[in-house]
Amino acid sequence: MTKPTPLRRGGPRAGAGRPHGSGLYGELTMPVRVPVSLLPSVRALLAGARKCPSSLPVLGVPDHPTILPLPLYGSRIAAGFPSPADDHLEDTLDLNEHLIKHPAATFFVKVQGESMIGAGIHHGDMLVVDRSEEAKSGAIVIAVVNGELTVKRLKIESDRVWLMPENPDYGPLEIKEGMELVIWGVVIHVIHSL
Repeated sequence: MTKPTPLRRGGPRAGAGRPHGSGLYGELTMPVRVPVSLLPSVRALLAGARKCPSSLPVLGVPDHPTILPLPLYGSRIAAGFPSPADDHLEDTLDLNEHLIKHPAATFFVKVQGESMIGAGIHHGDMLVVDRSEEAKSGAIVIAVVNGELTVKRLKIESDRVWLMPENPDYGPLEIKEGMELVIWGVVIHVIHSL
């Protein structure tokens, strides 16, 4: 009795598939498992790499660290009367670690305008915004109102919502029926240059 010849299925076929390096990035690619919470960040990173390919390799190059430990001195600085200087180096400080609690949900935005100067937010300041923080009444938020981006203090009373400026030259904005409001995130830090 003769043994049946096994059927050959699957496997590589000559000339099949996309030629190597012909994809979006012009080089070989490979599948990678990414946590769902990080997908927006990875997509944004890859979109930036497509626009400026030289920016992607910088992430892994030691000459351009994403972690930059800077000296943190143990002495406090007097804001009143001067005190004798103490040059004791306590530790190092990485501003990423200090300013960002949820990297996948954090973004930066630059301020335009003077409506929040009473809260210490000035034109040209950089805001650190966390999308994972809950937007509670009293929080400073980045909001989209009818398609326009703004930074204001959120005020919620009963079923009424306002976006409050911190400058008497600007009036509050009450969100009324028919208006579209989307809270993009909560401002957690302000980077202010002197």
